[in-house]
Amino acid sequence: MDFGISHRIMSIKQEFLKRIDSRDARIGIIGLGYVGLPLGLCFAEKKFRCVGFDIDRKKTDALSKGESYIKHIPSERIRQAVCSGMFSATTDFSKIAECDAVLIAVPTPLNKNREPDMSYIVSTCETVTPYVRAGQLFVLESTTYPGTTDEVVVPILESTGLKCDVDFFAAFSPEREDPNNKEYRTETIPKVVGATSPEGLAVADRLYSQIVVRTVPVSSTRVAEATKLMENIFRSVNIALVNELKVAFMKMGIDVWEVIEAAKTKPFGYMPFYPGPGLGGHCIPIDPFYLTWKAREYGVATRFIELAGEINTAMPDFVVQRVMETLNDHGKALKGSKILILGLAYKANVDDDRESPSYHLIEKLEEKGATVSYNDPFVPVIRPSREWSKYAGRESVEVSNNYDLILIATPHDEYRKMDFSSFSAPIVDTRNIVSGGRAYKA
Repeated sequence: MDFGISHRIMSIKQEFLKRIDSRDARIGIIGLGYVGLPLGLCFAEKKFRCVGFDIDRKKTDALSKGESYIKHIPSERIRQAVCSGMFSATTDFSKIAECDAVLIAVPTPLNKNREPDMSYIVSTCETVTPYVRAGQLFVLESTTYPGTTDEVVVPILESTGLKCDVDFFAAFSPEREDPNNKEYRTETIPKVVGATSPEGLAVADRLYSQIVVRTVPVSSTRVAEATKLMENIFRSVNIALVNELKVAFMKMGIDVWEVIEAAKTKPFGYMPFYPGPGLGGHCIPIDPFYLTWKAREYGVATRFIELAGEINTAMPDFVVQRVMETLNDHGKALKGSKILILGLAYKANVDDDRESPSYHLIEKLEEKGATVSYNDPFVPVIRPSREWSKYAGRESVEVSNNYDLILIATPHDEYRKMDFSSFSAPIVDTRNIVSGGRAYKA
């Protein structure tokens, strides 16, 4: 690299660092969902002027009014950020040109062949290219396969004629959000940061260090991308293990939940994971397959990941079988039975129903002739989605005794407090929340 380019890079780096330290750096967040919105609020609360971008005008209009559309993010927090002048939301992507740092937090789903769907990342990068200017930092936060930043994001940004690590910087910093976690929130979770150059890493690391308790700089974007996948694959594999043990122990007349409680008393060498009706959320059911797909490019078979996926994907079928057996014990067939599912959200006490196993349960039970209703205090109406559009508009019903079977799918606190002894219908419990042997385990 010649002296002129080297001097230019150092000049951009030093100017950017000064703007970060003085709180003059303007932050843009693309994607105002469960990741982007709390991230933007954190920057605003640390006195950085932050602009949130989203293609959904309903979201930007709500935020402009100080209204939240995510349960665990209170409207008051949004109002304070908006009223302070530090946070605004818009659908006008031309304002990207005014931002020094642009953080991308858009969905990375799988397509129908369980391969990475990069359309959101690609379309986002193509949308911002008219507004890319020298001196900016672009950071991808969306979970993806190793190489995405280098192979997808950077080439699109360089189509402007500007060069990465000469005119602008690029980095990857995986989101680590856990909605409604009372112990950890955005600013208290260490942030992994990788970049395409040492200069870009210095800038990205300095930026995130302003809002989180600790940054964890790594040597490249690929390492940062792989870190996120390792975290989620670890969970997927261990959940699959305990789901498999649940089925095996049930055949032996052993309660897997009691086994787990006993095993977790060991102070070393064991970490408890819990079985369920299947995987849900935007990470665990999806992210492992990003690595599986990429590994095939290198001739590597990721057998643990694929086996874990098979086991976890089979759990709704196992639950349906338990429902059929339970109804049979009570002299009823599944076909024609009225079933109430408790819980549509994928985890307790949140309104996030992405990839929820409850949708698979509804579909499979209805395919077998059952009439299925659901109750969820956090999801009063099913919102439109790509995968489950056929259920859009279906509403949560009251919990009553007018059903042939009650199926507990999500361990909301409200259900834990419920007295199930008054119900005459049999209960199938996938979350171990009904005590006293009142329920059938699944």
